[in-house]
Formats: sequence, C-alpha cells, structure tokens
Amino acid sequence: MARSLDGLVLAPVADQSPGQVGTRTRFTYHEKSGEIWAEYAGGDVVRGHLVGTREGDRLDFRYVQLKHDGTTSSGHCVSTVVALPDGRVRLEESWEWESQPGSGRSVVEQVTVHDR
Repeated sequence: MARSLDGLVLAPVADQSPGQVGTRTRFTYHEKSGEIWAEYAGGDVVRGHLVGTREGDRLDFRYVQLKHDGTTSSGHCVSTVVALPDGRVRLEESWEWESQPGSGRSVVEQVTVHDR
C-alpha cells in the first residue's frame, strides 16, 4: 500500500474541460482510519470538498464544488493510489458527474513546496 495521503497537496497533471479543475487547482488531502477528505480550490473552482473512504490503494469518494460563475456541481470518483519512483504520490482517477452529464479519467500528483 502506498503511503498516507494525510497532509499531502496534489494537483492535476493536465487541464480538464473548461470550467472544471485544472493544473492551477490544489487539493489538500487528509486521512485517518480509512477515511479520506480534502479541500480544493484554484482555477475555475472557488471551493471544493471531497469525502470518502480508502481501502488499500483504492479511494472511493464524492465531491462537491463551487465555481467562480456561482454554479455548483457534484460527482463520484474512484481512484488508485500509486507510489511514484521519486517518492511522490499519484492518484489515477475515474470520475462521473452526478449533477450534470459527463465522466472521464484524470491524474493528480503530489506537488512539492515550490510548485504550490
């Protein structure tokens, strides 16, 4: 199992479609006893939250977000935690909106202090 996500900051490696999370979005993760949660913001997202569970290297969570245009959206994501050769963490994600049409895959990786 890859290391704990608690206290790690992760960012998408590529932009999603306009109005969604992107390379300027930062996720701050927390983890305790199989529970995971995070706050995120940046780019088109003013504020976002996710909450769910971790079993081994599998995360299963729901997310909600508020965008700069005042709209909100929510969805479900299942991620695999991967340890990178340089010691950082990557999440390989499969997500689906629940409040609007759309689904996809994305990758977020741990950022270093100078990348924040």
